[in-house]
Amino acid sequence: MANFETYQEYQRIEDFEEDSPPGEEDLLVHVPEGLKDSWHHIKNLDNFFTRIYHFHQKNGFACMMLSEFFELVQLLFVVTFTTFLVNCVDYDVLFANRAVNHTGPGQNPLDRNKVTLPDAILPTEQCTQRIQDDSWIIFLLIMAAIFWIYRLVKVFCNVLSYWEIRQFYIKALKIRMDELCNFTWQEVQDRLISLQREQQMCIHKKELTELDIYHRILRFKNYMVAMINKSLLPVQLQLPLLGNVVFLTQGLKYNFELILFWGPGSLFQNKWNLHPKYKRSGNRLELAQQLSRVILLMGLANLLLCPFILVWQVLYAFFSYTEVIRREPGSLGARRWSLYGRLYLRHFNELDHELHGRLGRGYKPTSKYMNSFTSPLLTVLAKNIAFFSGSVLAVLIALTVYDEDVLTVQHILTAITVLGVVITITRSFIPDEHMVWCPEQLLQCVLAHIHYMPDHWRGNANKSETRDEVAQLFQYKAVFILEELLSPIVTPFILIFSLRNKSLEIIDFFRNFTVEVVGVGDICSFAQMDIRRHGNPTWLSEGQTEASIYQQAENGKTELSLMHFTIKNPRWQPPQESSVFISHLKEKVQHDAQTGPSTQLLLSEAPLCTSLQSNTSGTGPDNLLASVLAHPILTASGLQGRDHRFIPPSTAASAAASVLASLSTSQLPGSSRGRSHGLLPSSIHAETTMYRSDRTIIDSMSNSDFRMRNNALHSEFASAEMSLHAIYMHELHQQSSHPQRTSGQWQNPVPMRDLHTSTGLQAHSVSMPTPVHLGGWQEEEEEEDGDDQEINSSGSAPKQGTGSSC
Repeated sequence: MANFETYQEYQRIEDFEEDSPPGEEDLLVHVPEGLKDSWHHIKNLDNFFTRIYHFHQKNGFACMMLSEFFELVQLLFVVTFTTFLVNCVDYDVLFANRAVNHTGPGQNPLDRNKVTLPDAILPTEQCTQRIQDDSWIIFLLIMAAIFWIYRLVKVFCNVLSYWEIRQFYIKALKIRMDELCNFTWQEVQDRLISLQREQQMCIHKKELTELDIYHRILRFKNYMVAMINKSLLPVQLQLPLLGNVVFLTQGLKYNFELILFWGPGSLFQNKWNLHPKYKRSGNRLELAQQLSRVILLMGLANLLLCPFILVWQVLYAFFSYTEVIRREPGSLGARRWSLYGRLYLRHFNELDHELHGRLGRGYKPTSKYMNSFTSPLLTVLAKNIAFFSGSVLAVLIALTVYDEDVLTVQHILTAITVLGVVITITRSFIPDEHMVWCPEQLLQCVLAHIHYMPDHWRGNANKSETRDEVAQLFQYKAVFILEELLSPIVTPFILIFSLRNKSLEIIDFFRNFTVEVVGVGDICSFAQMDIRRHGNPTWLSEGQTEASIYQQAENGKTELSLMHFTIKNPRWQPPQESSVFISHLKEKVQHDAQTGPSTQLLLSEAPLCTSLQSNTSGTGPDNLLASVLAHPILTASGLQGRDHRFIPPSTAASAAASVLASLSTSQLPGSSRGRSHGLLPSSIHAETTMYRSDRTIIDSMSNSDFRMRNNALHSEFASAEMSLHAIYMHELHQQSSHPQRTSGQWQNPVPMRDLHTSTGLQAHSVSMPTPVHLGGWQEEEEEEDGDDQEINSSGSAPKQGTGSSC
């Protein structure tokens, strides 16, 4: 936290334990006269930057504290209301199993059979006595009270902590609270970097970079992403009858982080340093045994607390979802990105809001792809169940319309409700017979936004195995609820029988893939996005990487993360190895752009591509992406361009290269953002460009596009450009990994010219799907969290749909 003591104009910084590395004991810090009593030499920058980020994302002090307050109220309400329902309600009276005598002065004898709510509620003395006589209830209430007091103390500490962050925003960053929502995180980050030059928040280095801040905020999350990428964490289970099942819940993830990062016996000695003993290889077996014991104790603790956690999970789920399910039963058939999917698809150094926005844009295409699978058998059953249920429901509704006294018949209202739920659920399994689904095309649209796709998905989009693997990333909401309910039972066994067996691998992973960065501390080496150390030769890194198979990140994670971070942070100065990779990609894009279609042709096809996706017109970035996805199909199908000439077939890689080349040279009016990598329109950073091409994109845009706010323009074009890079790099990876393989039915009869670079990659024809709408579905907030969209699923038994397909 910030040190608020008064400093002299020049003061020698004391050696604050591990926060001051050797050799910096004599570092002098100049504090300007006007900045005394301010934020400099902050010891725990991880916590400080994380709170600054959360303060911005959660919309300021008032919203955060109100949320904290209602969390306390919710906990108190659940405990109190549950205790009341168990001990203070006479259910025999409520269900009319015992008559209530209402006769008395002023009572109508005819009303003695009517039961009111006060009749079913026990007197206060009797209710209190029942609670006191039940030792089990008293024990649970004591446990709940202890936890609530702990939460109350934590909330009080958070109030003090975030009040200081509020002061930091106002006094240091010069951002008023009423203007906070108008600032993007990039703008806040730029002010943090500028402030570092005036006040030494970090004394280890004079200037902070964007990567330093990301490392501080995402230190442990980058480790989690890397361990999922290397299949180190035991989240994939082989179960009888079910086969390969991915199981990762909030509770299990919490235990992983508790064991590895910040719990008792964890590998880190503080928030920013791995314990020195884990950096030495001599005692790896002994350390593995120690870690195994810690995991065993944690598993036994989970087993002991399982009943309490399970009761809380059931109660919380009941109060949270019962009303939603009653109102919209189809919500259980909606899908959400699973917790495993969020870690698997996350780039290194990708903040939460960047991940949520990217997966939100990929929600609609992924939903359409999953809905393209139906089971004919399940469809027949669903139609008949819906018919019979609907018939009975129609009769009951007709009877209630004829005489409302029918509702007083026992269980009639229950039957109407249940039948309505059954009909809603069964209809979600009946596909639209008029829809035409093309799984390969839909999966390519999904790739444009999620950026990661295993090689064996290519060409197998219509297979149930591929659909099942996508379902592991994009699960039913009902599956999510069920997994969270089972988590207290399953988590102890995963820890005891699966994670313990990986103790030695975990020790080796942290020793081999932890590096110390000046001014940051120990971080996961994968988060450095070092092409030389973790690159993959089949992802444009050949000749630039020295990584073994063990050191390589899977699925091009290093290369794609580097491109994503560079696009999102155009002012970042990459190290030499990263600059070489970007330069190599620049040359490859320029080469492929020369052999690809002109950007004017792609833009002329944009309205057609948009109409193929939906009935509404898309935005400029959406149109560009749709054109790239559809162009190989349109030209290979013999369709004419706007100039009425037949265009030779071309690949998605060459089409993406053409758009990327023109996108980087667009001269939109706007403020410069700093040094360009040629990866964004020059409205964002207009000083230099990475590619050379005609200003075709700008010529096609209306003047109203020029007046877009710079922040919105940056976000839209950055997302679209990263989508194009993901498509382009996946195409080149496929060509490098399978030079003789083509996926689909449209091929380029003439191979593209070889590029005379160190990679030796050859461009071959790759078929591309026709487009679907790449809309901007906006996710809802949830704890990790959030993105539930109420879209009904079409079935659970994967098989190619009964409707038309490509």
